[in-house]
Amino acid sequence: MKLYYSPLACSLADHIALREAGFAFDLERVDLKTHRTESGRDFHEVSAKGYVPVLVLDEGEVLTENVAVLDWIAATVPALSVAGPLGRTRVLEALTYITTEIHRAFKPMWHGGSAEEKGRAAAAVSALMAPLGSSLQGDYLFGDGPSVADFYLFVMLLWAERFGIETPAPLRALRDRMRERPAVRAAMVYEGLLTGTP
Repeated sequence: MKLYYSPLACSLADHIALREAGFAFDLERVDLKTHRTESGRDFHEVSAKGYVPVLVLDEGEVLTENVAVLDWIAATVPALSVAGPLGRTRVLEALTYITTEIHRAFKPMWHGGSAEEKGRAAAAVSALMAPLGSSLQGDYLFGDGPSVADFYLFVMLLWAERFGIETPAPLRALRDRMRERPAVRAAMVYEGLLTGTP
């Protein structure tokens, strides 16, 4: 299994999830400006979409899109999902909200928006985080242990921190808890976001 990633991109959520799941996997960095992998391959040969994450399964199947990759991980390792008849649906609900609302709202921050556009984006991100901050069911979104949705939310919280965007106190506490998890630290060290040994 191989994950194609770019440091601090949304693929960090998948990287963390794979480590938390205990999978054996390889990693290959992608330069999203040149669309070249660290081995020199044209990334469009891996995925015509040209962006991360891309997870190539051992059987050769290629998965793209954060929600799909994270859902596959949670379906394979149920401890990273939520139990009960609506458990998977609730995780997908959170993942979809994060990707279609919060992630998308960051676009001006990453892609050269004007100061005015960035200001509107920051306000939007802050407002979009609020419902999640008020609905935590314990230390994480769905209780005392993290789901794949928490890993994606964590990346969004790192982005908010990077751009100085205000987030609810319960989510800042979640972010800080996540940083202490061994799999999270290992993924961040590997991607050059923290110093140390993965």
